[in-house]
Amino acid sequence: MSTSTTASVSTHILDTSAGRPAEGVAVRLSARPGREAQWQELGGSATDGDGRCKDLPTLPEGTTHVRLDFAVEPYFEKKQADAQQDAPANRDSGPAVFFPEVAITFAVVPGEHYHVPLLLNPFGYSVYRGS
Repeated sequence: MSTSTTASVSTHILDTSAGRPAEGVAVRLSARPGREAQWQELGGSATDGDGRCKDLPTLPEGTTHVRLDFAVEPYFEKKQADAQQDAPANRDSGPAVFFPEVAITFAVVPGEHYHVPLLLNPFGYSVYRGS
């Protein structure tokens, strides 16, 4: 929840290769109070069955930059393992994902809420400021 002195952040992930929310992706939230400041990791969460992180930590007062780190490799490895179990003849020896991690950095201002959806597939991603 944003206040007049802090911003707030939420996110969700849609696996566009499946047309479904991505469940179980670990997300870490970091913040800093200026371009030159060090990042402070605030904590994290994991996406639920709807692909949402509903319990990300609150941003500290004075935050100007936020970073969301998505650990997508374990999600795609599990998805690939599940698919191989269902259809062993279709085994692929290649990597499950090209981008093992996705880091999104953005600027914030106090009093605003920032919803940052991640549209994800094994070989690409897209993000935008949602509502």
